[in-house]
Amino acid sequence: MIKSVLITGANGGLGKDTARQLALLDETERIYLGCRNEERAKAAKLSLEASTGKSIFEILLIDVSNLDSVRSAVNSLNEPIDALVMNAGGMGGKQFADKTVDGVIQICAINVLGHVVLAEELLKANKLTKVALYVGSEGARGVPAMFMKRPALKTSSVDEFASICDGSFFGEKIDGSAAYPHLKYVAALWMSSLARKYPEVRIVTMSPGSTSGTDAGKTLAPAMKFFFTVIGPKVLPLFGLMHKLELGAKRFVDGLNDESYKSGVFYGSEKSVLTGPLVDQATIFSDLNNVEYQDNANEAIHRFIN
Repeated sequence: MIKSVLITGANGGLGKDTARQLALLDETERIYLGCRNEERAKAAKLSLEASTGKSIFEILLIDVSNLDSVRSAVNSLNEPIDALVMNAGGMGGKQFADKTVDGVIQICAINVLGHVVLAEELLKANKLTKVALYVGSEGARGVPAMFMKRPALKTSSVDEFASICDGSFFGEKIDGSAAYPHLKYVAALWMSSLARKYPEVRIVTMSPGSTSGTDAGKTLAPAMKFFFTVIGPKVLPLFGLMHKLELGAKRFVDGLNDESYKSGVFYGSEKSVLTGPLVDQATIFSDLNNVEYQDNANEAIHRFIN
């Protein structure tokens, strides 16, 4: 039974609706809204209280692109939480390819590095007791129908995974649409490695599928933004390539509460769609199950953590 949960990126989109759905469950007693902008966090809190009739939301200021902010947020928690939803992320805005002070590109900082420090600091401090859920993407195993190529690594060595994190893997000009699925692949491998280190906590990667009504499209190039926010929601559902926000968020709620979702596994849509039933993504892309790759990705990430 999940009584308390922290959700990053909780002021809008999937994070906010996950908070809403969890609040409607009788057993939920406290939801920490992890947000980097206090004004937006306050607005989300008021909206959630109005829509659920519950006063169980607390704001936790956290910027996952800033490791000091992440550590400060962990230290500010006065008692353990049952569950963590690592939802913050996306394409990283216009500066997605800029290097952070930690040596990774911005898109890596918000999708991977900050959440690695958050989850591991919580676990080390015994402040996370039951479930950690990382928001993955089917892009990590390739989605031909959406022109997303499967990550193609030559060696899957520590050095190669590190080059994805610092951006050198992609050459001089980094394409965000290529970097994003590679980083989600790295994160899914790290989660599986982490699950073996902390067997007492259920550690699951879960994709929301292709979901309308999120903030993800806001940072895309104009043509792509128009397609995914205007045309896509009308056309893609006809082919099983997009569903509503509520269904994407429900995957997270189920992932937290349904223990049939096993630790160390990456769950997402079936091979040719981005909606519908969830399956182990390693049945589509077997590299996800490679223990050596998992540990190499984990070691590569930790090169950037001091």
